[in-house]
Amino acid sequence: MEETAAQILPSDYGIAWSGQTFEEKKAGGSSLIVLVFGLIMVFLILAAQYEKWSLPLGVLSAVPFALFGALLAIFMRGLSNDIYFQIGLTILIALGAKNAILIFEYAVTNRAAGQSVYDAAVNAARDRLRPIVMTSLAFTLGCVPLAIAAGVSANSKISIGTGVIGGMLGATVIAIFFIPMFYWAIEIVSEKMRGKDKAAGNGAQGIAAVEGEPRVELNGTVTVSPDKPRNQTGEN
Repeated sequence: MEETAAQILPSDYGIAWSGQTFEEKKAGGSSLIVLVFGLIMVFLILAAQYEKWSLPLGVLSAVPFALFGALLAIFMRGLSNDIYFQIGLTILIALGAKNAILIFEYAVTNRAAGQSVYDAAVNAARDRLRPIVMTSLAFTLGCVPLAIAAGVSANSKISIGTGVIGGMLGATVIAIFFIPMFYWAIEIVSEKMRGKDKAAGNGAQGIAAVEGEPRVELNGTVTVSPDKPRNQTGEN
């Protein structure tokens, strides 16, 4: 209506919204803030669960695929980016992260059992493929009545249902191939950083040793031998 009014109405005329439509239009501008805070909340919760700052980043890497699927779905159906679709995007933050959590949980368990980073990621993706597909299909089929709704409030239902279905398909079909790769890359980088920190700590311990004292190296660890009595000339 705004586009039509801009083309047809004279320059000294304008339109304004009121009531529910005004509130929806006003709330639509805050959707980006809601999405950002949603991502922050999910990140903090996952960081507390895994007791790491790196793994939550890999879990949230599945969210862009869900958002891409939702945007592609509404584009193919010719729908608009309204407040109802933006509500669906907020839902997809949790749904997209859910698939990644299923893989990351098993990958962390496999890694703790002694598997390599590559084997832990591949085995986790293979073992959790069926549960991910089953839960995703169940939720997707549950949203089909929304996507084909008719009657009262049909537009809002269609917008939410279409966005959620497209997002779930994107998070399942596309992200399932990238989540193990993200876990592998994050773990490799994290282990290299921990190795550098450990090496730096060993170097600092060696520098902190008292100069002039005899030292013995055992398996790469520098130790200082106990003090020995010295004679008056300063020799041991």
